[in-house]
Amino acid sequence: MRTEEKRIWGIHTQDDNLFLKDNIIAIGWKAMGDLSHIENNREAFKRKYAETYPGKTKQSVANGAGMLYRFCYEVQTGDYIVYPSKSNRMINLGIVDGEYKYENTAREYVQQRKVRWLKHLPRTAFSQGALYEIGSAMSFFTVRNYSDEFIDALTNKSVKPIFASADEENETVAATADDIKEGTRDYILKELSKNLKGYRLEDFIADLLKAMGYRAELSPHGGDSGIDIKAFKDELPPRIVVQVKSQNSDIKEETLQALKGAMSEGDYGLFVTLSNYTKNAQKFLDNTPRIRGIDGPTLADLILIYYEKLSENYRKMIPLEKVYIPVAKNSTVNC
Repeated sequence: MRTEEKRIWGIHTQDDNLFLKDNIIAIGWKAMGDLSHIENNREAFKRKYAETYPGKTKQSVANGAGMLYRFCYEVQTGDYIVYPSKSNRMINLGIVDGEYKYENTAREYVQQRKVRWLKHLPRTAFSQGALYEIGSAMSFFTVRNYSDEFIDALTNKSVKPIFASADEENETVAATADDIKEGTRDYILKELSKNLKGYRLEDFIADLLKAMGYRAELSPHGGDSGIDIKAFKDELPPRIVVQVKSQNSDIKEETLQALKGAMSEGDYGLFVTLSNYTKNAQKFLDNTPRIRGIDGPTLADLILIYYEKLSENYRKMIPLEKVYIPVAKNSTVNC
C-alpha cells in the first residue's frame, strides 16, 4: 500500500440506500450492543461474541468478533472505503468521515460510521483480480492485494475501462480462477470431514463410484480384510478393491501395503483419503501401478466432475451451484 496512514477497507451490505443515500457504512450484529462499551482488545470482543451467540464455532467467533473489533477500533477517520453496490453494480469509493457510533434505532445495521463518497465507478474500471478481492465472503475486510489499484482510481481524474495486455489479463484472470477453484475444493473437503466420518465416508465414496459409472458393493462394516468397497465397471474383471480413510493425518506406506496384501490376483486397488500421503507412501504408489491413491484435492475434483450424478442427499450436504468463471484465453477449457 502506498500510504502508511490510510488503510483500505471493503464492505458489503444488503441495504444500498442506507449506504449511498445516507452516506453511512454499517454492519449488523445488533445483539452485541454498543461496541464502544467493550474493552479495546480482540480477546474481549471474542468473549462478548461467544456470550452473545452461544453455540458458534471457534472460527465463527473469531471471524465475527474480528470484523466488529476492526470496525469499532481499527478504522480511522480518513481511511478509504471500497463498497460494491448490488443494485447498480458500481464500485463506490470514499473515505471514512466519522467515528464509530451505535445507532440503536436502526432496524438491523446498528454499528455505523459516516462516509463521504468520492467516486462511483463501473466494474469495468477494475481488473478481475481486484473485483474478486472485494467479492470477499466477509461483511467487512481489509483490501490488501489490489489496494494500489483502488488508490489509483481515487486519485486519477479520468478513469477508463481496464484493457490489460494479453499477458497481464491472462495472469490476473488465471489467478482469480485458481483462487475460486481452490476455495471450492476447500469447502468440499471441510464439509466431507465435518459430516462423513468412518463408515459414512465409505457410503459416500460408493455413491461417487456409482456416479462415475461403476457398480459399487459396500463390504460388511469391519470385515473383509480391510476392503471397504468392491467396484466393477461391468460384469467382467478386473475387480477394484477400495479402502477409504477419513483420518486427518497423512496416509503412511504401511497402510497401503495392507491394502496390497488384501488384493487377490488380477485385482486393482484404490485408496481414498481426505488428507494426503507421506513421501514414502507416495513413492510406494508410484512404484505400484496396480494401486491408485486419491488424495483430498483429487477427490474434490472428482466430486465437481460428477456432482450432478450424486445422490440427492449428498448434493444437499454439499450444496453447489454451477457457474461460469473467466479463465486465461490460452488455457484449455473443460466442458
